[in-house]
Amino acid sequence: MTNPNPSFGVIGGGSWATAIVKMLCENVPQVNWYMRNKEVIDHIEKEYHNPNYLSAVEFDPKQLRLSDNINQVIQESDFLIFVVPSAFLMNELEKMTVDISDKIIFSAIKGIVPESQLLVGEHFHHKYNIPFERIGVITGPCHAEEVALERLSYLTIACANEGHANTLAQHLSSEYIKCNVSEDIIGTEYAAVLKNIYAIAAGIAHGLGYGDNFQSVLMSNAIREMKRFIKKRFKMKRNINDSAYLGDLLVTGYSVFSRNRYFGNMIGKGYTVKSAQMEMSMVAEGYYATNSAYEISNSFGDKKPKTPIINAVYKVLYENKNPKKIFAKLADKLN
Repeated sequence: MTNPNPSFGVIGGGSWATAIVKMLCENVPQVNWYMRNKEVIDHIEKEYHNPNYLSAVEFDPKQLRLSDNINQVIQESDFLIFVVPSAFLMNELEKMTVDISDKIIFSAIKGIVPESQLLVGEHFHHKYNIPFERIGVITGPCHAEEVALERLSYLTIACANEGHANTLAQHLSSEYIKCNVSEDIIGTEYAAVLKNIYAIAAGIAHGLGYGDNFQSVLMSNAIREMKRFIKKRFKMKRNINDSAYLGDLLVTGYSVFSRNRYFGNMIGKGYTVKSAQMEMSMVAEGYYATNSAYEISNSFGDKKPKTPIINAVYKVLYENKNPKKIFAKLADKLN
């Protein structure tokens, strides 16, 4: 039976981590919060807000137990919510010296672990022997910036154990946060990964001067491509038009808050990958996800799913192909 009054630990100090801490603070007396930067912790304790992300969000210091020691946060928490970029997850996990086998793990990371080529949930299962019943996923459609503004937003909480999903949903819900529960852990997590790639594609197209008509066709093809990819990885009955899939894709592909669209927009305007990354203060998960998704798709050999959008983004980001030429060819493949 799930503890009705569990303790929560958030691992990460970025915008999405800050938003999740804000949501939890609406419902729980104290949140354990790990971030590696001691200077940021000192600032929050003194000024009551994260200086680097969502700085308008003000916290009650009595509700926060901040630490730059990941093991301390793990020991003091029943639920652990990981919210660090997938490319840096291994660096944080290597700091762990305590057992996490009795913890309930939720990933709010929208990426694939590069070192293992696994979804975050799969990584915890295979590398740390945590049963899938104790692993879950937090997905959108939801942008951290709108959580900060307390605009009505929706989350999807996926876990094989419905009790764990409902418990977390209850502690994240508020007047401006509505939560839906799902059993499709792998499908929703892959959707959260893939939509960032498609948002980069949308950004590249915008940077190249493509209009709304093309963008609508691009998104229509993207959701079908997502369906083919996820079905190949994990076949089960799901409605790809649900908010966790289509809704999350649309908000990431179109929103001005989308860092992946912004990243793609710079690429379309002529920035190199390195210069675009340096220009951004946040990590565009879609960059790393593109390489992982491309390799996973090709691992199926002759039976690989049809993924022209992923392939196009990969050629631009990793093969330094001309975006204008690649997207002209992509346009001929869309319908």
